[in-house]
Amino acid sequence: MLACLFAACNTADNSRKEKAGPVWATRMADAVMHASDSLVYYQRDNPKYEYDFAFLASAIDRLGDKDKKYSDYARAYIDYFVREDGSIKGYKYSDFNIDRVRPGLNILRLYQQTGEEKYRTAADTLAAQMREHPRTRSNGFWHKKIYPWQMWLDGIYMAHPFLTAYAKEFNQEEWYDKVAFQIKLIYEKTRDPETGLLYHGWDESREQAWCNPETGQSQHFWSRAMGWYLMGIVDVLDNFPEDHPERGDLIKILYETSEALLEVRDKETGLWYQVLDMGGKEGNYIEGSGSSMFTYTFAKAAKKGYLPEKYLGIAEASFDSILKVLVVEDKEGYPVLTNVCGAAGLGGNPYRMGDYDYYINEKKVNNDRKGVAPFILAAIELDR
Repeated sequence: MLACLFAACNTADNSRKEKAGPVWATRMADAVMHASDSLVYYQRDNPKYEYDFAFLASAIDRLGDKDKKYSDYARAYIDYFVREDGSIKGYKYSDFNIDRVRPGLNILRLYQQTGEEKYRTAADTLAAQMREHPRTRSNGFWHKKIYPWQMWLDGIYMAHPFLTAYAKEFNQEEWYDKVAFQIKLIYEKTRDPETGLLYHGWDESREQAWCNPETGQSQHFWSRAMGWYLMGIVDVLDNFPEDHPERGDLIKILYETSEALLEVRDKETGLWYQVLDMGGKEGNYIEGSGSSMFTYTFAKAAKKGYLPEKYLGIAEASFDSILKVLVVEDKEGYPVLTNVCGAAGLGGNPYRMGDYDYYINEKKVNNDRKGVAPFILAAIELDR
């Protein structure tokens, strides 16, 4: 039925799409650039070297072949932080924060484009962090030094696409085994055998108040956490060797987890809730970043042959629904992606228990970086 819907939706639009290209991607990128002349100051007053800004920069950079202004805008964010000697303003190696590795993808791309040594030096620094990054007793990367013995799904996206791209660029093949190990380990530790969904985090020590004292797993299946994880796998595969013995395992995990997500897809909208398996419960809502991440993952994975062809139709239908349910226009005609959870984590100070009330009450931010970036990427993959 979804395949038929996909065909019906596209027949009338194909000629327009072929001529127009990814209109929604450029419209959303233009909305970001209109809101702030510099990504450094997008939705904030104080510059910060951070994963979500780099993620948005990567998405906008993908439009550079349409207009150089997009790649210039993306590069300016990285150049604000990477100094001429290759050191990174706002980055502290000893924090061992896996989130801070994500900008490495942008940095590596600029090295490939320009050959400038400052980018190579910065990328080397981030790879060096991951060589020394603290690990659980089962050898999994901690999410941050301040979160000891914990793995979060988010971390797979933050470090591992960079590490595989770095491995390929500099012939450091040992990273492939390490990346595959981390993806498989957190899958094993966070997977719920009944639903196939993945809990947000896992505490090996079983000391955190947010975790199940028997399993170490957190309490809920958070939409964006699973989005980070699936995007991490599909982007890792871009640079993962075709003949690597564990490539098939990664694709199998991608497939099985995607199938589990289809079981909790909202029947009315075709999108996903903030707390994935509690659709309809008071306070839960259709969430913009997770829905966009799944749409991007499904579209890309289907086109690459990692997922069955039906997933391309699902991605098309989901994107249509994002436009209908979550996107509005502001008074100047720019698109606004609504219902994006601003942030969610576990532990810390003030302490985040990761219970149902916590996830549904976190602040929503219109056109938040973590929603806009996958929206743009989904639009590009679908040529929308």
